[in-house]
Amino acid sequence: MKLYLAASVVVIALLIAASGMAAVTRGWVLPMNRRHVRSPRLYGVGQLVAALALCWQVVFGLVIDDADTRLWGTLTGGAILVVGLIVMLVGQLARGLRDGSGTP
Repeated sequence: MKLYLAASVVVIALLIAASGMAAVTRGWVLPMNRRHVRSPRLYGVGQLVAALALCWQVVFGLVIDDADTRLWGTLTGGAILVVGLIVMLVGQLARGLRDGSGTP
């Protein structure tokens, strides 16, 4: 069961990271988020941090067997995930270079 959970979370993290790389390098955001995101590069950095946090959670939550290391690793992964979500929120609220049309 752990393998299925780990594989699905890693696939989701890779999709988030791909979207983050597109936002950082090209300023491209998924069509459903274009209206809300004002600073696509900052939003992309937040997505990359969130993807890193998900992979961190998989490694420490499902792979490591030591209970104390697992506790602190997953707690750190949760904190990294919150930081990524805050950066994504700031990317939605910050003044960016977007015009009102919703295209980069």
